[in-house]
Amino acid sequence: MVILIVVGVIVLIVFWLISLYNGLVRLRNRRQNAFADIDVQLRQRHDLVPQLVDTVKGYASHEKELLLKVTEARTAAMAATTIDGKIVAEQQLSSALAGLKVQVEAYPDLKANQNFLQLQEELSDIENKLAAARRFFNAATTEYNNSVESFPSNLVAKNFGFNREIMFDLGTDTRKQMEEPPKIQF
Repeated sequence: MVILIVVGVIVLIVFWLISLYNGLVRLRNRRQNAFADIDVQLRQRHDLVPQLVDTVKGYASHEKELLLKVTEARTAAMAATTIDGKIVAEQQLSSALAGLKVQVEAYPDLKANQNFLQLQEELSDIENKLAAARRFFNAATTEYNNSVESFPSNLVAKNFGFNREIMFDLGTDTRKQMEEPPKIQF
């Protein structure tokens, strides 16, 4: 009788550990799926950036350094292969695009150009979709990290290589820009 109880407890513990492991796998896969959604938006963004840069080039030929920076950031973002690498590269691209937006303000004719307005509207739409996808990714990452770090699932996580993952945030350069008050000119 005692042996049956011990075997029953061992079976319950095994099923419980399997359940914890499968939960961690499910959360890791949800996080990866969330990043795949970001990848779709990033692809659209990467396709629009050269069109935007070419349109701006026609008006702002002496802003070559800024346009080169945007192009290089796009290339680096497209070349990134890991989730962490993509996050860093996309932070740099976002920062470069923010610089481009500031420079555009100096060209009233460009701001009235229909092609530029359409590209800017499409880019703005993609940025909004990216923001939503990033929020979902960060929620999935938080849920995953909570499971990896919480007792008792942290015991399973530690033994099976589940590690804390990084969030998709603004990055230090963009955060510094966001902390500066907006400049309003009339």
